[in-house]
Amino acid sequence: MAQHPTIVLASASPRRKALLEALGFSITVCPTDIPEDLLPGEDPFEAAERLARAKAAAASDSGVSALVIAADTIVVLDGHALGKPEDAADAAAMLRRLSGRRHEVVTGVAVAKNSHLVSGREVSEVHFQEMTEKEVLSYASTPEPLDKAGAYALQGLASVFIEKVEGTPSNVIGLPVRLLRQLLLSQGVDLPFLTRRA
Repeated sequence: MAQHPTIVLASASPRRKALLEALGFSITVCPTDIPEDLLPGEDPFEAAERLARAKAAAASDSGVSALVIAADTIVVLDGHALGKPEDAADAAAMLRRLSGRRHEVVTGVAVAKNSHLVSGREVSEVHFQEMTEKEVLSYASTPEPLDKAGAYALQGLASVFIEKVEGTPSNVIGLPVRLLRQLLLSQGVDLPFLTRRA
């Protein structure tokens, strides 16, 4: 039977932890303090991968010897990044911008094993329905938007406002598992649930 290392997740995201546990991994959470701000003029799609690599490298440099996974998700509207809202009013402002429109979600993923680091990015397109002002304010008043890029959670209450997702849904949640598997395979590791009977 294949042995699977404990995964160090360089993120405090409970959604990423839950996805990895569902795939069969044992997880140790080790968030980093990498600033998630974009550099002046930086492309949001490139930023997502840069930030994921920086988080993985920081966790590896801190003496972690296990396999490290890091990710960074950015919501992109008209070429501009929407970060996490500061408060309910900021969340409502973001939701008004997303209402009735399509936008992109990019997640950069990095996997570090010993001194070898690999990375990639996945992009999905999300279509929002038109939201009434009451819907915007009602959703923004819940706790859900406050720690989410773009002020919404696909897997949560906001699912009632999402008409369509083109691309990998797990990417919008924050960890594109298909891309993750490709990166893990390049490091000689597969998903536990696929190798239990090997």
